[in-house]
Amino acid sequence: MTSTPHKFYEFFAGGGMARLGLGDQWKCLFANEWSEKKASAYRANFPPARELVVDDVWNLDASDLPGQADLAWASFPCQDLSLAGNGAGLDGDRSGTVVKFWDLMHDLAQVGRGVPIVVLENVVGALTSNGGSDFRAIAELTSGAGYRFGGMVIDAARFVPQSRPRLFIVAISDLLRIPDESVAAVPGQWHTPRLREAVEKLPAQIRDRWVWWNPRCPLIKGRTLDEIIDYDDPIGWHTDEQTRRLLDLMSDINRAKVQQAKAYGKRIVGTVYKRVRNENGIKSQRAEVRFDQISGCLRTPTGGSSRQTILVVERKSVRSRLLTPREAARLMGLPETYRLPPKYNDAYHISGDGVVVPVVSWLEQNLLRPLASHAELMKAA
Repeated sequence: MTSTPHKFYEFFAGGGMARLGLGDQWKCLFANEWSEKKASAYRANFPPARELVVDDVWNLDASDLPGQADLAWASFPCQDLSLAGNGAGLDGDRSGTVVKFWDLMHDLAQVGRGVPIVVLENVVGALTSNGGSDFRAIAELTSGAGYRFGGMVIDAARFVPQSRPRLFIVAISDLLRIPDESVAAVPGQWHTPRLREAVEKLPAQIRDRWVWWNPRCPLIKGRTLDEIIDYDDPIGWHTDEQTRRLLDLMSDINRAKVQQAKAYGKRIVGTVYKRVRNENGIKSQRAEVRFDQISGCLRTPTGGSSRQTILVVERKSVRSRLLTPREAARLMGLPETYRLPPKYNDAYHISGDGVVVPVVSWLEQNLLRPLASHAELMKAA
């Protein structure tokens, strides 16, 4: 452990979840967020947040970034890369901001302030969007900026009761030697078939700069779905009629799940998403339920179907309501002390658009901190 914290820049900061995950071992020199609503949440939780710059990343240059950072974290927007997005890829207005991010990293290196470690975080759709050309472009940008790099697919369900697989690309400067204990010669548990296939499709000169990160460490098991739900909260429960309408939207298979839950004999909670399904050429809304104690992936509340509903079954009793903002925050691993925006949609958006805090903490402890400490030792040698 170093006597002074490592230093970092936080791009596309949102509500500061990457900062929370990095913890007290790291000091934020600079944070950037373009949305004033998200920036308000950031300020509320990291006052006075003088390091926060609320502006479009396209308007920044290297002179806006103070000091010498050991790490730059960039959870760049996923809207153009996700399955629910518009398919624009890196040509899109939002996800294309990663290009500007790498311009900034390149410019810092040109003035002798290169950042040794960079983390990119995004949806796993980044591996296959636009036929894999987006992933190839990200790899070329990373390599061209003077970094070796590797990716891991980590599902938050290993840490919190939410299915949320995400791609984490960790890049390290060519000026640093990668410690042997941080990598493996072959892919491992963090490298899904989709990731391996995407790497195989990279040009040889880029693929040669890929590393298989291999943190050798135990996983942290967080609270269960049952433990994060406020069952006795009297506010927000649907009427019996609303619950019946929700059940009516279910297919026979999903209604059978509810009947099995009733037969369980104890209270059990499930999560429900409303989706549009194409059945025999006809589009219709369906409600799909799961009782495996894992929530579906939180999304931003751009429409009613994006907000999760909980279904509480106890023998013959069936109750339903929307997931509360605090419950959504718990699914992201946010502490109870985290100050959420007062409006429902704003608070839900902070969670649905963020990175899961315990995942960042695990990555920090088992890969990022060792790499940063190793870099310090190399500089001191």
